Amino acid sequence: MPATTTPVFLVEELPAGSHAVLDGEEARHAATVRRMRPGERLTLSDGAGGSADCVVESVRPGREAALDLVVERRWTDPAPRLRVTVVQALAKGDRGELAVELATEAGADAVLPWRAERSVAKWEDGPRGAKALARWRNTARAAAKQARRTWVPPVAEPVNLAGLTAAVSRADATLVLEGSAERRLTDVRLPEDGELLLVVGPEGGVSDAELAALESAGAVCVRLGPSVLRTSTAGAVALGALGALTSRWA
Repeated sequence: MPATTTPVFLVEELPAGSHAVLDGEEARHAATVRRMRPGERLTLSDGAGGSADCVVESVRPGREAALDLVVERRWTDPAPRLRVTVVQALAKGDRGELAVELATEAGADAVLPWRAERSVAKWEDGPRGAKALARWRNTARAAAKQARRTWVPPVAEPVNLAGLTAAVSRADATLVLEGSAERRLTDVRLPEDGELLLVVGPEGGVSDAELAALESAGAVCVRLGPSVLRTSTAGAVALGALGALTSRWA
């Protein structure tokens, strides 16, 4: 991806020809908030690796805002060989959204909300749980745009312990961040490709029963360093370490 500062706008599908129209909420943001004008540049992204650099040809503001664009170039960023799914325990207040924001900026390929035993937030089924999930998804979308990522990490439906252990069994490797673990992240042999689950517990920590179930399913408990990180920051710090320890940042 080119090192530019053009704003990124997400679209369902990239234009096939030399001209395109940006409409909907993204167009309203471009015209009203960004106040984009003819001659300025922007980048369209489909959130699945594809992007297109464009020049604004004309702007139609208002409720039915639209921007007419000239497409200059297209490219596709491949998915990383080693995909990291951050399993984020539900957190109270805005700490869960902060965790998703930081993890997205740090390169998470997917986010799996987890109803951990010690999670204060529960996300019960129904409208309130749906709104909480929508906030996480919107956070991931906005953070991907801010970080100029061509891949927007999907945020799945929340799982309980049984759903998480099933995901652990399917993954190529699973690391559970646990401050009391004997092994450090740097002591573990990491896969070169496939899917790696990175489990981040709630503020109260992962319970002994949960740790036992996850380890039985194939997970490995690791610690990052001497300090204890909050649930909102642990995932992002671990992603940074994984970027340096694997080929993800190559």
